This record gives sequence, C-alpha cells and structure tokens, in this order.
Amino acid sequence: MIFAVTYRYTDDTETRDAVRAEHRDHLRALAADGKLLISGPFAPGEPAGALLLFRAETRDEVAGWIAADPFSVRGVVAESTTTEYLPVLGSLLPAFEG
Repeated sequence: MIFAVTYRYTDDTETRDAVRAEHRDHLRALAADGKLLISGPFAPGEPAGALLLFRAETRDEVAGWIAADPFSVRGVVAESTTTEYLPVLGSLLPAFEG
C-alpha cells in the first residue's frame, strides 16, 4: 500500500534547522529500505510542512516511522495526517507498482 503523509510544522524554525540533518538521515534510511518513495517540504509561501509518500503494509507501520522521525521526537511536527493513496495515472506510476 502507498500512504501519503503531510506534516505541518510549528513556528520553531530554530529547532527545525538544528534537527534537519538528523531528520533527513532518518528519511534516507527509510528510502534505502524502499519504504520512503519521496519526500520534500512545501514551497516558500505555502504553510510550513512537507509531503512524504511511503510504501508499507499497514498504516501502523507508517505511524511508527513518523513517531521515530527526529522532527516528531523534537516537537517540530505540529500535526501530521496519514492517508492511503491509490496511484492511477501519470509518468511516475511505474515507481508505485510492485
């Protein structure tokens, strides 16, 4: 299954900046294991946050990865949502199959 996760960040940019390398290391490890398909922050001018797409067997598995994310541990994530996502069309569709 594919899950779309959105993060909304707190206004604490100092902590976010201090923890960013650790956060990205966490995500790199998930990507290396084939669990994280893509992630990135929202563009400037948008509310502070990010979109992450995961491949997982269960929503609980994704919840564990989110809970272990240094951004979550250090309070940078004010809110997150996890939604099962069903890719249907587009040039990236092959990346979601299998």
